[in-house]
Amino acid sequence: MTLTRDQNLRYARQVLLPEVGGAGQEKLLATRALVVGAGGLGSPVLLYLVAAGVGQITIADDDTVAISNLQRQILYDTGTVGLPKASSAEARLDALNPEVKITALQARVTSENVAALVAEADVVVDCLDNFGSRFTLSDACVAAGKPMISAAIQGFAGQLAVFDPAHGGPCYRCFNPAPPPRSAHARPCEETGILGVVAGLVGTAQALAVVKFILGLGDDADGFVTLFDGLAGTTRRVRLARDPACPCCGAKN
Repeated sequence: MTLTRDQNLRYARQVLLPEVGGAGQEKLLATRALVVGAGGLGSPVLLYLVAAGVGQITIADDDTVAISNLQRQILYDTGTVGLPKASSAEARLDALNPEVKITALQARVTSENVAALVAEADVVVDCLDNFGSRFTLSDACVAAGKPMISAAIQGFAGQLAVFDPAHGGPCYRCFNPAPPPRSAHARPCEETGILGVVAGLVGTAQALAVVKFILGLGDDADGFVTLFDGLAGTTRRVRLARDPACPCCGAKN
Protein backbone atom coordinates (compact mmCIF):
# COMPACT_ATOMS: atom_id res chain seq x y z
CA MET A 1 0.00 0.00 0.00
CA THR A 2 1.33 3.43 -0.96
CA LEU A 3 -0.02 6.63 0.56
CA THR A 4 -1.83 8.90 -1.85
CA ARG A 5 -1.04 12.59 -2.21
CA ASP A 6 -4.12 13.48 -0.15
CA GLN A 7 -3.15 11.01 2.56
CA ASN A 8 0.37 12.42 2.72
CA LEU A 9 -1.15 15.86 3.22
CA ARG A 10 -3.75 14.81 5.79
CA TYR A 11 -1.37 12.76 7.93
CA ALA A 12 1.81 14.77 7.26
CA ARG A 13 2.52 15.77 10.87
CA GLN A 14 2.47 12.20 12.18
CA VAL A 15 4.18 10.70 9.12
CA LEU A 16 7.11 13.04 9.89
CA LEU A 17 7.65 11.20 13.16
CA PRO A 18 10.32 8.51 12.74
CA GLU A 19 8.27 6.18 14.97
CA VAL A 20 5.38 6.43 12.48
CA GLY A 21 6.58 7.25 8.97
CA GLY A 22 4.81 6.08 5.85
CA ALA A 23 4.90 2.42 6.92
CA GLY A 24 3.27 3.22 10.24
CA GLN A 25 0.56 5.27 8.58
CA GLU A 26 -0.15 2.35 6.27
CA LYS A 27 -0.57 0.13 9.35
CA LEU A 28 -3.08 2.56 10.80
CA LEU A 29 -5.02 2.72 7.54
CA ALA A 30 -5.16 -1.09 7.35
CA THR A 31 -6.41 -1.55 10.94
CA ARG A 32 -9.97 -2.55 11.87
CA ALA A 33 -10.99 -1.28 15.31
CA LEU A 34 -14.09 -2.06 17.35
CA VAL A 35 -14.99 0.74 19.76
CA VAL A 36 -17.62 -0.30 22.29
CA GLY A 37 -19.25 2.70 23.91
CA ALA A 38 -19.51 6.15 22.35
CA GLY A 39 -19.84 8.20 25.52
CA GLY A 40 -17.39 10.12 27.66
CA LEU A 41 -14.41 7.91 26.81
CA GLY A 42 -15.57 6.91 23.34
CA SER A 43 -15.90 10.53 22.21
CA PRO A 44 -12.18 11.48 22.38
CA VAL A 45 -11.13 7.95 21.41
CA LEU A 46 -13.19 8.04 18.22
CA LEU A 47 -12.22 11.59 17.30
CA TYR A 48 -8.50 10.88 17.59
CA LEU A 49 -8.56 7.44 15.97
CA VAL A 50 -10.48 8.82 12.99
CA ALA A 51 -8.19 11.85 12.78
CA ALA A 52 -5.16 9.54 12.89
CA GLY A 53 -6.50 7.48 9.98
CA VAL A 54 -7.40 4.16 11.58
CA GLY A 55 -8.96 2.73 8.45
CA GLN A 56 -12.10 0.89 9.60
CA ILE A 57 -13.95 1.55 12.84
CA THR A 58 -17.09 -0.15 14.12
CA ILE A 59 -18.98 1.76 16.82
CA ALA A 60 -21.32 -0.20 19.09
CA ASP A 61 -23.61 1.80 21.37
CA ASP A 62 -27.34 1.38 22.03
CA ASP A 63 -27.93 4.69 23.79
CA THR A 64 -29.34 8.03 22.63
CA VAL A 65 -27.86 11.47 23.25
CA ALA A 66 -29.14 13.22 26.38
CA ILE A 67 -28.53 16.82 27.34
CA SER A 68 -26.75 15.62 30.49
CA ASN A 69 -24.19 13.86 28.23
CA LEU A 70 -22.95 17.06 26.60
CA GLN A 71 -20.79 18.11 29.56
CA ARG A 72 -18.32 15.32 28.69
CA GLN A 73 -19.39 13.56 25.45
CA ILE A 74 -17.79 15.96 22.99
CA LEU A 75 -18.87 14.09 19.86
CA TYR A 76 -22.36 15.51 20.26
CA ASP A 77 -24.13 18.87 20.44
CA THR A 78 -27.51 20.20 21.47
CA GLY A 79 -28.95 19.45 18.04
CA THR A 80 -28.31 15.72 18.44
CA VAL A 81 -30.16 15.33 21.77
CA GLY A 82 -32.60 12.44 21.45
CA LEU A 83 -30.80 10.88 18.46
CA PRO A 84 -28.90 7.57 18.55
CA LYS A 85 -25.30 8.02 19.63
CA ALA A 86 -23.90 5.56 17.08
CA SER A 87 -25.36 7.27 14.02
CA SER A 88 -24.74 10.77 15.41
CA ALA A 89 -21.11 9.83 16.01
CA GLU A 90 -20.85 8.43 12.49
CA ALA A 91 -22.04 11.70 10.96
CA ARG A 92 -19.59 13.77 13.01
CA LEU A 93 -16.66 11.45 12.29
CA ASP A 94 -17.42 11.24 8.57
CA ALA A 95 -17.23 15.03 8.44
CA LEU A 96 -13.85 14.91 10.18
CA ASN A 97 -12.31 12.25 7.92
CA PRO A 98 -14.47 10.75 5.16
CA GLU A 99 -11.66 8.36 4.23
CA VAL A 100 -12.24 6.26 7.37
CA LYS A 101 -14.94 3.62 6.98
CA ILE A 102 -17.34 3.90 9.92
CA THR A 103 -19.88 1.19 10.76
CA ALA A 104 -22.41 2.42 13.33
CA LEU A 105 -24.34 -0.20 15.31
CA GLN A 106 -27.11 0.94 17.60
CA ALA A 107 -26.71 -2.13 19.74
CA ARG A 108 -25.52 -3.23 23.17
CA VAL A 109 -22.73 -5.80 23.25
CA THR A 110 -24.20 -9.04 24.56
CA SER A 111 -23.21 -12.69 24.80
CA GLU A 112 -25.22 -13.25 21.60
CA ASN A 113 -23.41 -10.73 19.35
CA VAL A 114 -20.02 -10.16 20.95
CA ALA A 115 -18.13 -13.01 19.25
CA ALA A 116 -19.09 -11.84 15.76
CA LEU A 117 -18.16 -8.23 16.55
CA VAL A 118 -14.79 -9.12 18.04
CA ALA A 119 -13.95 -11.51 15.19
CA GLU A 120 -14.03 -8.64 12.67
CA ALA A 121 -11.60 -6.44 14.62
CA ASP A 122 -7.82 -6.25 14.88
CA VAL A 123 -8.06 -4.27 18.13
CA VAL A 124 -10.96 -3.84 20.56
CA VAL A 125 -11.41 -0.60 22.51
CA ASP A 126 -13.42 -0.83 25.73
CA CYS A 127 -15.12 2.51 26.45
CA LEU A 128 -17.92 0.93 28.49
CA ASP A 129 -19.39 2.22 31.72
CA ASN A 130 -20.55 -1.03 33.34
CA PHE A 131 -18.83 -4.15 34.59
CA GLY A 132 -21.20 -6.72 33.10
CA SER A 133 -20.64 -5.66 29.50
CA ARG A 134 -16.91 -5.23 30.10
CA PHE A 135 -16.57 -8.82 31.32
CA THR A 136 -18.57 -10.07 28.33
CA LEU A 137 -16.31 -8.13 25.96
CA SER A 138 -13.10 -9.19 27.68
CA ASP A 139 -14.00 -12.88 27.70
CA ALA A 140 -14.77 -12.73 23.98
CA CYS A 141 -11.44 -11.04 23.29
CA VAL A 142 -9.58 -13.77 25.18
CA ALA A 143 -11.48 -16.49 23.30
CA ALA A 144 -10.67 -14.86 19.95
CA GLY A 145 -7.08 -13.94 20.82
CA LYS A 146 -7.78 -10.24 20.30
CA PRO A 147 -6.26 -7.35 22.31
CA MET A 148 -8.56 -5.15 24.40
CA ILE A 149 -7.56 -1.62 25.36
CA SER A 150 -9.68 -0.66 28.33
CA ALA A 151 -10.33 2.50 30.33
CA ALA A 152 -12.70 3.57 33.09
CA ILE A 153 -13.46 6.87 34.79
CA GLN A 154 -15.26 8.14 37.87
CA GLY A 155 -15.24 11.50 39.60
CA PHE A 156 -11.75 12.96 39.19
CA ALA A 157 -10.08 9.56 38.59
CA GLY A 158 -9.47 7.11 35.78
CA GLN A 159 -7.55 4.01 34.79
CA LEU A 160 -6.18 2.61 31.55
CA ALA A 161 -4.71 -0.77 30.57
CA VAL A 162 -3.87 -2.87 27.52
CA PHE A 163 -4.96 -6.51 27.85
CA ASP A 164 -3.33 -8.88 25.37
CA PRO A 165 -3.15 -12.42 26.81
CA ALA A 166 -2.65 -13.92 23.35
CA HIS A 167 0.88 -12.49 23.48
CA GLY A 168 1.63 -13.21 27.13
CA GLY A 169 -0.04 -10.24 28.80
CA PRO A 170 -2.87 -10.28 31.35
CA CYS A 171 -6.59 -10.13 30.58
CA TYR A 172 -9.19 -7.99 32.30
CA ARG A 173 -10.10 -10.79 34.71
CA CYS A 174 -6.47 -10.89 35.88
CA PHE A 175 -7.15 -7.34 37.05
CA ASN A 176 -10.77 -7.83 38.19
CA PRO A 177 -11.69 -11.54 38.51
CA ALA A 178 -15.39 -10.73 39.05
CA PRO A 179 -17.61 -7.66 39.24
CA PRO A 180 -17.01 -5.84 42.54
CA PRO A 181 -19.84 -5.43 45.04
CA ARG A 182 -21.94 -2.33 44.53
CA SER A 183 -20.31 0.52 46.46
CA ALA A 184 -19.34 4.15 46.06
CA HIS A 185 -16.50 2.92 43.82
CA ALA A 186 -18.67 0.68 41.62
CA ARG A 187 -21.66 2.87 40.83
CA PRO A 188 -22.48 4.62 37.54
CA CYS A 189 -21.46 8.23 37.03
CA GLU A 190 -25.11 9.36 37.00
CA GLU A 191 -25.08 8.52 40.72
CA THR A 192 -21.54 9.56 41.68
CA GLY A 193 -20.61 12.25 39.14
CA ILE A 194 -17.77 12.77 36.68
CA LEU A 195 -15.76 15.82 35.70
CA GLY A 196 -15.97 16.13 31.92
CA VAL A 197 -12.32 17.05 31.53
CA VAL A 198 -11.33 13.77 33.19
CA ALA A 199 -13.20 11.86 30.49
CA GLY A 200 -11.26 13.85 27.89
CA LEU A 201 -7.92 13.24 29.62
CA VAL A 202 -8.35 9.48 30.04
CA GLY A 203 -10.05 9.00 26.67
CA THR A 204 -7.22 10.82 24.89
CA ALA A 205 -4.69 8.64 26.72
CA GLN A 206 -6.71 5.59 25.64
CA ALA A 207 -6.59 6.73 22.00
CA LEU A 208 -2.82 7.15 22.32
CA ALA A 209 -2.56 3.61 23.71
CA VAL A 210 -4.50 2.27 20.71
CA VAL A 211 -2.27 4.06 18.21
CA LYS A 212 0.88 2.89 20.01
CA PHE A 213 -0.41 -0.67 20.06
CA ILE A 214 -1.12 -0.64 16.32
CA LEU A 215 2.34 0.76 15.61
CA GLY A 216 4.09 -1.61 18.03
CA LEU A 217 5.40 1.18 20.24
CA GLY A 218 5.93 1.02 23.99
CA ASP A 219 5.45 -1.81 26.47
CA ASP A 220 1.86 -1.27 27.63
CA ALA A 221 0.76 -4.73 26.48
CA ASP A 222 3.33 -6.35 28.78
CA GLY A 223 1.00 -5.70 31.70
CA PHE A 224 0.55 -2.27 33.26
CA VAL A 225 -2.37 -0.27 34.63
CA THR A 226 -2.08 3.51 34.50
CA LEU A 227 -3.98 5.32 37.25
CA PHE A 228 -4.98 8.97 36.81
CA ASP A 229 -5.80 11.29 39.70
CA GLY A 230 -7.17 14.47 38.20
CA LEU A 231 -7.64 16.18 41.55
CA ALA A 232 -4.01 15.68 42.58
CA GLY A 233 -2.75 16.03 39.02
CA THR A 234 -0.79 12.77 39.21
CA THR A 235 -0.36 9.66 37.08
CA ARG A 236 0.86 6.33 38.44
CA ARG A 237 1.77 3.21 36.47
CA VAL A 238 1.39 -0.15 38.23
CA ARG A 239 2.69 -3.50 37.03
CA LEU A 240 -0.04 -6.07 36.36
CA ALA A 241 1.12 -9.66 36.03
CA ARG A 242 -0.85 -12.37 34.27
CA ASP A 243 -2.66 -14.50 36.85
CA PRO A 244 -2.05 -18.24 36.27
CA ALA A 245 -5.26 -18.91 38.22
CA CYS A 246 -7.31 -16.45 36.17
CA PRO A 247 -10.80 -17.86 35.49
CA CYS A 248 -10.55 -16.77 31.86
CA CYS A 249 -6.96 -16.84 30.58
CA GLY A 250 -5.27 -18.93 33.29
CA ALA A 251 -3.28 -22.08 32.69
CA LYS A 252 -6.27 -24.36 33.28
CA ASN A 253 -8.42 -22.63 30.66
